[in-house]
Amino acid sequence: QVQLVESGGGLVQAGDSLRLSCAVSGRAVTSYNVGWFRQAPGKEREFVAAIIWSGTTYYADSVKGRFTISRDSAKNTVYLQMNNLKPGDTAVYYCAGGDVRATSLVLHSSGYRYWGQGTQVTVSS
Repeated sequence: QVQLVESGGGLVQAGDSLRLSCAVSGRAVTSYNVGWFRQAPGKEREFVAAIIWSGTTYYADSVKGRFTISRDSAKNTVYLQMNNLKPGDTAVYYCAGGDVRATSLVLHSSGYRYWGQGTQVTVSS
């Protein structure tokens, strides 16, 4: 059983930074795909970023150049560094784990089997 626990959310102002953490247990992050998704009120869950088993990273166009995904194998944790936050980034952020190889599935929620409980990020203008 794989478990993922997010932390690091909060209330910030536009232009500020936050770092989200996703602590993974039951599977080594170096052999696993971990993705970040977000869901704003009234909207569908959307892909934000992912780091797959090989270390390759993927980003949604809306966060490229502002967000960075990384992992620490010693802590078995995946991070999402979010810089220059905007009010449009306000959402509940979820990390998820999966084993798919197809890039299309890495970028979609259906490619992930295990999910964390989510952490709220609120960006005020």
